[in-house]
Amino acid sequence: MIDFTPTENDLAAFEHARAGALICRKYARYYDEHEEEMAPETLPETDEFYANHPEIPPPGAGDTSMLTRMARISMISYWGDYTVRLRRESGGLGNAALEAAGTPEQKKKWTGLCLSMAITEPGCGSDPSRVSTTAVLDEETDEWIINGEKIFVTTGIRADAVVLWATLDKSAGRGGIKSFLIEKGTPGFDVPHKEKKLGIRADDTAAYVFRDCRIPRANLLGGDESVARKDSGGFRGVMKTFNMTRPLTAAMGLGLAEASLDFTREQLEAAGIELDYMAGFGTQIAAAERFMRLEALFEASKLTTMQACWLAGEGKPNNMESSVSKAHAGGAVRAITQGCIEILGAMGVSRENLLEKWTRDCRITDIYEGTGEIQRLIIARGLLDYTRADLK
Repeated sequence: MIDFTPTENDLAAFEHARAGALICRKYARYYDEHEEEMAPETLPETDEFYANHPEIPPPGAGDTSMLTRMARISMISYWGDYTVRLRRESGGLGNAALEAAGTPEQKKKWTGLCLSMAITEPGCGSDPSRVSTTAVLDEETDEWIINGEKIFVTTGIRADAVVLWATLDKSAGRGGIKSFLIEKGTPGFDVPHKEKKLGIRADDTAAYVFRDCRIPRANLLGGDESVARKDSGGFRGVMKTFNMTRPLTAAMGLGLAEASLDFTREQLEAAGIELDYMAGFGTQIAAAERFMRLEALFEASKLTTMQACWLAGEGKPNNMESSVSKAHAGGAVRAITQGCIEILGAMGVSRENLLEKWTRDCRITDIYEGTGEIQRLIIARGLLDYTRADLK
């Protein structure tokens, strides 16, 4: 039986996360408008909080699974603010790939660095199997030579290094794709520009260019053995990372959705609008009915996310469920934040409040780590037993 009941230890962790989130929210508007000024160490109030308060209690006996706990903490943390929280985190998506597919030696060397992950290319967006960045092994020097271009790299500026997707053989399709660890400052590795974005402005997104970039042979994620094995270091191995991170991405977006609902509920109550959960939808004013439908959408998305996390925590397959949670949340958070703006009217779009910012920030939930369209293809394959070719 699935049980999401938190223990006292879990509740203490959630309370700690909420306190930190409230501090981050104070800086949200400023750094949305002054993104260039923000560095991880520029929030003294937050630094003081973490210095003077016990860290989030680690999981104990009887606690919910680590992934379920992380999802709940993500919802709470990002309820404060999406981008300020992201900017203060020490790791990137590449760290999850390192943990999932790296050798013990690689983990020892690279774990302390912030690792971005570079997948998307100008001609390769939603289908990562079409990666054209190449990696060629120079047997004489025992080095990989990397050539190609990557775009929309999350945390691309502040990352210390990158987990790069490149192909050893374009004719092999997904089978030829491997991941490589490349540190900033390596000759031939350039960061030409930072993206200007609609939302999540405080967290940077960049483009990478590789021109005859030489890296040691040992920088192949998973080691030389991963070339022969299909389950480590290559397309399949690193894609497994997303089964863990997609529910967490959904949780991050749901944090913004919950913040939007909380703000809208406060404004409705201040206006004297009663939310009667025992009455039928047709018996209440339109604003109350619309709001309760948005709440129901939030709860449904939250449950799909918790289910995906619970399965992972139990060591059970969650490939389809993680895509369900990501696809559902991607649409839900956009519908919820937009719906809250429509309920509140002029107050919803005013820059005096954070709702319009949350609406801009949350759109990335449907794009990060595979768009909603891609998630629906994965779901179709899981439900209908379709092959990749069947969906073309």
